[in-house]
Amino acid sequence: MSLRLTNFRPVGFSPSCDEILIDDAGKICDEVDSARTLDCNGACLSPGWADLHVHVWYGGSDFSIRAHRVGVARGVTAMADAGSAGEATFHGLREYVIDTQPETIRAFVNIGTIGLVACNRVPELAIDNAIDIGRTLAVIERHRDVICGVKVRAGEMVVANHGIEPVHVAKRVADETGLPLMVHIGAAPPALRDIFDVLTPGDVVTHCFHGKPGNTISETPEMFERAKELAARGVLMDVGHGAASFDFAIARGAIRDGLRPHSISTDAHQYNIDGPVFDLATTAAKLLALGLSFDDCIAGISTNPRRFLGLDAAPGVGARADFTIFDLLDSSALARDSVGNTMTLGQMFEPRHAILGDRVYRAARATTHGAAA
Repeated sequence: MSLRLTNFRPVGFSPSCDEILIDDAGKICDEVDSARTLDCNGACLSPGWADLHVHVWYGGSDFSIRAHRVGVARGVTAMADAGSAGEATFHGLREYVIDTQPETIRAFVNIGTIGLVACNRVPELAIDNAIDIGRTLAVIERHRDVICGVKVRAGEMVVANHGIEPVHVAKRVADETGLPLMVHIGAAPPALRDIFDVLTPGDVVTHCFHGKPGNTISETPEMFERAKELAARGVLMDVGHGAASFDFAIARGAIRDGLRPHSISTDAHQYNIDGPVFDLATTAAKLLALGLSFDDCIAGISTNPRRFLGLDAAPGVGARADFTIFDLLDSSALARDSVGNTMTLGQMFEPRHAILGDRVYRAARATTHGAAA
């Protein structure tokens, strides 16, 4: 049935009128004969929230979660699985997750053949024959409509004695297929300066505010300026909170000194979904408390990742309806980063509904049961 959205505050886009009409096909339209009305009660309405870094290959990766735990029930209408599947298992991720969920799901294919089947217990890049370039290229061509990039985890535990070489291989595959590269940064080797040398505009640095000693964007003034220079040239800085990759001090200092993230993402998986990450709303509230503006937070969870995924950043007439309705409320929630630091959040993003086509989904933040968010 057709739908009319009323009494909302648009953020992140500028609709042409004070109500949005959605027809029976789920498309935004100029007029409808009759429609049920959803009164948004003065809440904010943005283009649908998008999480650029999740792990939802449940059953194919030992630390992935079911997609519904981070999807429309949390106000998120689009997401990207960040390398849970390599070329050997990507067909399963597509058949059992991407093609079955109501949310728009895209994926970065892991450059490692096995992906994250046994994440960190069996690192995907540690052995000599960990990458099969030919098979990876074939998988990308077969699933090009849902693959949004190539993922490489460039951390000491993963690359073992291969150093920077997996990053170079992943970049060659990305360039050959016309896709962006997402690089997980963490403990060296490889050194961050060597990773930065590989990246070009459109590539993504995830875990940009990690706090692992010796290899952070703030390790030296020179390294921080290099990160700012890359961001100014179009390399995309992604939060990727995770269980071990977000440090309040690094993030606060970077934002204060002019390095804002392009996208705010959760890196949601089995070992952080019940804390400290919980969901995208809570992660965005942390960035707001660390000094990122409200408008930049909305860009980070909505318009910027949506553009990256090829989705409408400002849905208009003729486009599929794709919105998140939410409030920004005063809060006194205690929040925690990935290294044990805590702070009190003054405001919290509270999702109320997700709109996909002509479907309305109730949404809410995850319950923390008193744990620090």
